[in-house]
Amino acid sequence: MDIRDAQKQMKFAFLSGGPGALVSGFVWIIAGLIAKFHSFQFSILALFFGGMLIYPLSALIEGQINKSKTDTKDNPFVKLALEGTIFLFVGLFIAFALSRSKPELFYPIMLLIIGARYLTFQTIYGLRTYWMLGGLLLALGIFFTLYSTIPAYFAAMAGGIIEVLFAFYLFKGNKT
Repeated sequence: MDIRDAQKQMKFAFLSGGPGALVSGFVWIIAGLIAKFHSFQFSILALFFGGMLIYPLSALIEGQINKSKTDTKDNPFVKLALEGTIFLFVGLFIAFALSRSKPELFYPIMLLIIGARYLTFQTIYGLRTYWMLGGLLLALGIFFTLYSTIPAYFAAMAGGIIEVLFAFYLFKGNKT
């Protein structure tokens, strides 16, 4: 399979990743709200368990919007997306372990991990938009790490809002 054909298939099957970014953004926003109005520990759980729902909820949205099924089992980029998810879980473990002594760094580190993961989506979908999204989340992660006196929920909310905005852009630009 040619790289451009593989990217085109991924864009069509997964709506350029828009549903995933949308669900992820809402998970981050919910986690931020829980951190602000309930507790930081529960917000971590919300991010973790909500993160587990990103793929199934995204698939549900994709199925509702894109009624024609696309078989992606032979697409090499499906494996790359899965491998990136493993990197994400390693980052989550690192962020959680560090948060035990420096809780204010949990969300900034997660922004760095998510931002770095989005950079690979440029290869998966062939969309430079993911370099912008990844770079913006990386910059936010660095900012909130350097200014760790800002409440943790700000980092979660900012990351979530950016993902939701990019999701709408990805939906709008999905012309495959």
